[in-house]
Amino acid sequence: MNGGRFLDYTNKKYGEPLNIIISALSDPFIMTDAGFRLYTKSIGYSEECLGLHIGDLHDANLGDGDGRKSEQFLARQYYFPVWGTCWESLAGGHHFRAWKQDGPLANSGAWFIGASKEYDSSKRHKIVPNGYNLGRDWLVDRAVEGSRWKGMWWKAEVEWRTDLIESGKKGVNHGIAQDGRIAVLTVNRQ
Repeated sequence: MNGGRFLDYTNKKYGEPLNIIISALSDPFIMTDAGFRLYTKSIGYSEECLGLHIGDLHDANLGDGDGRKSEQFLARQYYFPVWGTCWESLAGGHHFRAWKQDGPLANSGAWFIGASKEYDSSKRHKIVPNGYNLGRDWLVDRAVEGSRWKGMWWKAEVEWRTDLIESGKKGVNHGIAQDGRIAVLTVNRQ
């Protein structure tokens, strides 16, 4: 709707699936930039190693009237304290890109996430086989299980949608098929 789509733009022809939505019905704190970052830390992610980003920024059109906009947040699996995401950069693992739907035509405040699992840096962080589904499921499992960060507790409910993106690999980056399932998470503070 309004030109939006559930594939981001990695280049003119291909994109990666936006396979998770954090519903605007979630805890209001999580809908803020700072709250979203703290929440994602609670489920095993953190900012990139030393705050450095190597690689292309992805664009997405969320149908909110802003057209294509660059990713607003990229997080990597946080293996352990201090250098946790640096290890993910070297060894591979889970990561996601996120955009907030806040344009003039659809200002829901929802977070749209493209999650995946990737190889290590020797393979230039290419997505592993079935990596879009694996990345989505890893994040969803942690959200539904429940998490805490600095005295705040959250637990998510998930609704699976199969009517928002066609399954398969048509237009999907790296030619990796995805199953056409999008997780809509409503995250509540406990």
